[in-house]
Amino acid sequence: MIKRDLLAELIEHLNKKEISLIVGPRQAGKTTLMNLLREVVTKKGKQSLYLNLDIEADKQYFISQEQLLRKIRLEIGDTGYLFIDEIQRKENAGLFLKGLFDMNLPYKWIVSGSGSVELKEKIHESLAGRKRLFTLSTLSWTEFVNYKTKYRYEDNLVEFYSLEAEKTQALLEEYMSFGGYPRVVLENRVEEKRKIIAELYQSYLVKDIVELLGVQKTSSFTSLVRILASQIGKMVNINELSDTLGIHKTTINQYLWYMEQTFYIHKVTPFFRNIRKEITKAPVYYFSDLGMRNYALGLFGAPIPLSDVGFLFQNFVYPILEKKTENYSQSIYYWRTTNKAEVDFVIDKVTDTLPIEVKYQHLNKPSLSRSFKSFLSTYQPKRALVIHLGKEMHVVENKTEVDLIPFYQLLYYPV
Repeated sequence: MIKRDLLAELIEHLNKKEISLIVGPRQAGKTTLMNLLREVVTKKGKQSLYLNLDIEADKQYFISQEQLLRKIRLEIGDTGYLFIDEIQRKENAGLFLKGLFDMNLPYKWIVSGSGSVELKEKIHESLAGRKRLFTLSTLSWTEFVNYKTKYRYEDNLVEFYSLEAEKTQALLEEYMSFGGYPRVVLENRVEEKRKIIAELYQSYLVKDIVELLGVQKTSSFTSLVRILASQIGKMVNINELSDTLGIHKTTINQYLWYMEQTFYIHKVTPFFRNIRKEITKAPVYYFSDLGMRNYALGLFGAPIPLSDVGFLFQNFVYPILEKKTENYSQSIYYWRTTNKAEVDFVIDKVTDTLPIEVKYQHLNKPSLSRSFKSFLSTYQPKRALVIHLGKEMHVVENKTEVDLIPFYQLLYYPV
């Protein structure tokens, strides 16, 4: 069993009246989490009911709110916990749940669904003030390492990383190659991992993109995915994509939006203060799971090309930064100038900025790129950060305190 960090938060929320709404990419482990939560409830002697809208026999109970309530009362009586899986299969699911919640019934609702426009948009709007959102990604780096080391160093990972440099590097390369889908991580054989990721990709394409979102030209869509996969960390020009794929810019933007809504990619927009020198509308995209990204390029499980590893490492860093800033009024950007100076990430903290440079190198002495120094000179932030593979160092550049840290320390670094 792989331990998921989100489980403790969900257990704590079982006592809250709000609906616990679990969202995330397909096959990230939402159903497993719900089963674990149900075990917790059962051990407390509480009644519960689990229904899955992917199961044909369960769909009949969602014809109306009254029909569902009849089923609930038949199975667990007048109080208990209700686990509803794959809620995005229900048309107007948000309004359906809102009506049930507003009846003030003595039930706790735990609801899950894969990322879809129906789930992320309509449900969120309808359940405003009635739910707490829990987003489950594929395995994080920490979850992956803990599982791979059999939880021996769960409470002392920093010491493990520091002492076991070679093992840490090997785990990093494995994670960047295969990604964090639970089924992929649990499988030991490379060929089976490939079959699993192929099935996951096809499931995503058919169930989320074709069936739920109505995209019919899957060849154009998959071509777009491949191009994005080859350009992680690089600016994406919509006009160029339109010319290359032979489809309209509006369609390109629609496809990109779909992929964001289904937790497949993340968009990072440019940071600027000086419009003349810095303005650009071109976004940068990162994949939610590196294994899925590599599969799109035919590189899943293959040795990582040297020309590719730097951008893969940037993609590895992005979700860590996203997680660290999700509960604060901070946004993540990238920085480019007309003179082609660039910084991988800039965290905008309103009153200050934190520029971050990512290097897939073992630095033994402080080394700052010309572009990074240009940002420090222009904006004079109090702090700056360089993430690399080597040891921890510190330097002052143009009155900015610059920390150079091994990548694993980012998990504990205050941003």
